Amino acid sequence: MKRDAFFDNAKLVLIFLVVFGHIIQPFTDGSRPMYTLYTWIYTFHMPAFIFLAGFFAKGSGEKDYILQLAKKLILPYLIFQLVYTGYYFFIGKGATLSGIFYPHWSLWFLFSLFCWHILLYWFKKIPPFLGVAIAVQIGVLVGYFSDIGHHFSLSRTFVFFPFFLVGYWLTKEHVHKWRTRRVKEASLVVMAIVASVIALFPEFSSGWLLGSKSYEVLGSPEMGGVFRLGVYVLAAVMTISVFAWVPNTQYRLTYLGGRTLYVYLLHGFFIQFFRQADWFKVDHVFDVLGLAIVAAAIVYVLSSGIIRTLTQPFIEGRIQLLKKWWHRVNHKDSSFQS
Repeated sequence: MKRDAFFDNAKLVLIFLVVFGHIIQPFTDGSRPMYTLYTWIYTFHMPAFIFLAGFFAKGSGEKDYILQLAKKLILPYLIFQLVYTGYYFFIGKGATLSGIFYPHWSLWFLFSLFCWHILLYWFKKIPPFLGVAIAVQIGVLVGYFSDIGHHFSLSRTFVFFPFFLVGYWLTKEHVHKWRTRRVKEASLVVMAIVASVIALFPEFSSGWLLGSKSYEVLGSPEMGGVFRLGVYVLAAVMTISVFAWVPNTQYRLTYLGGRTLYVYLLHGFFIQFFRQADWFKVDHVFDVLGLAIVAAAIVYVLSSGIIRTLTQPFIEGRIQLLKKWWHRVNHKDSSFQS
C-alpha cells in the first residue's frame, strides 16, 4: 500500500502519545491535572493505533501472510519478553518471567496484533456491520469472566478487536471524510467536554480504558457491560475527533510514522529506567512540557537509522540494514585505498 502522509502523521502523533503517556503515568496519583491529561490520552490513543493496524491489514488471510506475520510479531515478542525480563533484573525492578505468554508491559500489543490477524480470517467472511456487532458483543462479554486477563493478552485481544476490524473495513475515503471543517469544529467541543468530565470526576478509573481487567476487578460486576459499551462509544468519538486534526501534508518528520514498531518495542528501556531511577518530578506546567520534550526525543532517537540498523535483526528478523551499512563501509574503504 502506497504511503499516505496522513496515516504516517497519525502514527507519529500516536506513538508520541504512547511514550508520553507512559512517562507521565507515575505522576497521576494525587494530581488531578496529570490524571486528567493521562486519562484523556488513553481514551483514544490505543484504539486509534489499533484502528490503523486494522486499516493496513487489507492483505491479511493468506497462508504466507500469516507465516510472515508470525516472524514479524511473535518472534520479536519472544525475544523482547526475555530481554525485558533480564533488563528488569538489571535495573533492580525485581521482575521475573512469570510466563512466556504473560506479556511484559507493552508487549501485549504484539501478541494481540497477531491474534487479530488470525481472527480476521473468519471475521472478514462476515458482513462488516454484523461482524463488528459480534466483535463488540464478545468484547463486552469477556469482562464478566475473571479468568480472562493478561495471560495470552486475551482480554485486550477481545476488547480492542472491534477497532481493528473497523479499521480493516474502512477505506481512505471514509477516513478523509472525518477531516471536514464541520467535524473539526465538533471535535473541539467533544475533546473539551471529555477533558472536563474527566477532571470533574477523577474517581473514574482509567482501568476501564486499558481493556485488561474484569468488571469485578473494576468494581462493577453487574453494570460493567454497559460501561464498556460507553467506553467503546467514547473511544470511537475521540478517535474521529483526533484524526480530524491530523494534517495530510508531508513534513520533514512524517517519515518517522513508518518506524513506530521500533519506538514501541524499545521505548520501555527508557521508561522503566526513568521510573526506577526516579529522575523526574512534576511540580509545574513546565515540567510537563519538559517530559513532552523527553518523549519526543525518545521517539526521534529510536526512529534513527543507527538504532534501526542495530535492532532490525531482533525486531524484523532481517539484516538488510546491516548489509547496506557494511556495503557502504566497504565502498568507502575501497574508495579511500584507490
